[in-house]
Amino acid sequence: MAIPVYLFCGPELGQRNDAVEAVKAALKKKYGSSDDFLYYAADTRVEDVVSQLRTESLFTPATCIVLRGAEAIKKKEDIELLGAWISSVTPSAKNSSASDASVLVLVSDELSVDTKLEKLIPKENKKQFWELFDDRKEAWLYDFFRKSGYTLQPDAAELILELVENNTEALRTECSRFFLCFPREHAISAEDVEQILAHNREESAFTLFDAMAEANASVSKRLEDSLLILQKILLTKSNSPVMLIAGLASCFRKLLLWHSLHAGGAYVDDFALKTNGFGGKLIRAQYSKASRVWTAGQCVAIIALLSKTDMHIRANGNIFTETELTLLLFEIVVKRGASCAVYEA
Repeated sequence: MAIPVYLFCGPELGQRNDAVEAVKAALKKKYGSSDDFLYYAADTRVEDVVSQLRTESLFTPATCIVLRGAEAIKKKEDIELLGAWISSVTPSAKNSSASDASVLVLVSDELSVDTKLEKLIPKENKKQFWELFDDRKEAWLYDFFRKSGYTLQPDAAELILELVENNTEALRTECSRFFLCFPREHAISAEDVEQILAHNREESAFTLFDAMAEANASVSKRLEDSLLILQKILLTKSNSPVMLIAGLASCFRKLLLWHSLHAGGAYVDDFALKTNGFGGKLIRAQYSKASRVWTAGQCVAIIALLSKTDMHIRANGNIFTETELTLLLFEIVVKRGASCAVYEA
């Protein structure tokens, strides 16, 4: 019997999500059915998660909990609590009552989690999902369209990779639009991509970061473009200020990593860039551009601002959300991480 706890890290969302779904499918195949739950570590107490894992359902034979944002689990008591539960479900001669009917899947966008937490997970149940190299992304695209009954022209593939986030989950979502607009066996051209993706591009934390990091634009232009994108995001049905802030925090942590790799003008080879999540030409150009806008110290200050804004929004609800986010963008773009001064009469 395998130990029912997994750790999936890394920025390649598509393959990572496939791994999570494979765990759920295996559990359902073994027990017939299961209750599936999704929580975020920043919003959920570890003791509540462990309590749910220990509690057997009266109606469903198995339980699967996916806990995202696992990099936020750092408290000693939380890690010890998870360690105690993992020990209780680890099969051994002394623990014949261990059961794998309750499964915990820890997920993180980062490349690793707290070292003490990581040591609790069996080696065979841990996996890092790196961003695909350019050649593999192109191969994935061609295969995705071919399996769906379409062909993809080379210039169209190149344009798609420029427009869509660097992971297969985003590629799968965006490219599925073509199947609703064109008949099977249609050859997707660059003009089709321009029409479907460029003109109907959905704004996100990543497009917002890109607008803020446009080094060749003036500060006022970057602020104006960023505020327009923020308004579009806030008007969408899937609007989640907390997730928007989490996405921006991920971008600035990655920019901080870029600065550390290039500290002192050090040469960074292609392999080092790829292993640190900078595999494609587009993402390298994006973070090279952003590094000219914010220094490493400013990135640290911005990450602190993002954390502070996140706490304010959670505490105050939706009343001042737009004001908080507008102020946040001003502090990032104009003040470059410095807080706005408070006026006193």
